[in-house]
Amino acid sequence: MSDLFREAVLFLAAFSAGAINSVAGGGTLVTFPALLAAGLSPVMANATSTVSMVPSSLGSLGGYRKHLSGSTRLAIALAVPSLLGGALGAFLLIRAGDVTFGRIVPYLVFGATGLFMAQGWLRKRSQRADDVEPTRGPRELLALAGWQFLVAIYGGFFGAGMGILMLAALGFLGLRDIHRMNGLKNLAAIAINGVASVIFVVQDKVRWPLALLMAAGGIAGGYGGAGLAQRLGQQRVRTLVTIIGLSMGVYLLVR
Repeated sequence: MSDLFREAVLFLAAFSAGAINSVAGGGTLVTFPALLAAGLSPVMANATSTVSMVPSSLGSLGGYRKHLSGSTRLAIALAVPSLLGGALGAFLLIRAGDVTFGRIVPYLVFGATGLFMAQGWLRKRSQRADDVEPTRGPRELLALAGWQFLVAIYGGFFGAGMGILMLAALGFLGLRDIHRMNGLKNLAAIAINGVASVIFVVQDKVRWPLALLMAAGGIAGGYGGAGLAQRLGQQRVRTLVTIIGLSMGVYLLVR
């Protein structure tokens, strides 16, 4: 494909991912395949996608900042293992290399798509019947930190669907305020993607012109495309992302 057409497709993919993330999550299932189709190697496509989505995540966190009041202990229990696990996951990705990562990435895409499809069920299962959030002691916080460390390893390695896992864990812990949950999730995601991005940059795994182009597309999509995505409705957006994820998984498996 020509450079101009490729850049237009990537900008549109990032724009769509920004809009999708604003209402449903799962935008990585759009940006990662688009970068693969543009000719990037699997590792470089994943690294470039990760770096390109960090600016829009920072903007999303700003929107939830007021909902994080009184959540210092939870934020620490999420942020510390997110940084450690995200770094470990990124190192594992680089160590795996394109051949190994290329072999397992179809199954990662299928798994992430499955998580995306199960998001509603997980959210219902994690809801409590009462209206009062329980007190969270050291055991609960330690369990949350341990789970988050595992999620962060996956996030640094691939990442699609990690937000769903974090929201489910917060729900099982007893949180009921979805805005507070999204704020904590975004904080942890920034820690994971941020530390992974630093490692990818140091290891020269980022295609910077494309990352910057897609960062602009993601920011524009988060603001300008959110209204369109909301008018389409979450169910239609979820259906579209599911079709993209399954189709890309099949393509990567048989290519």
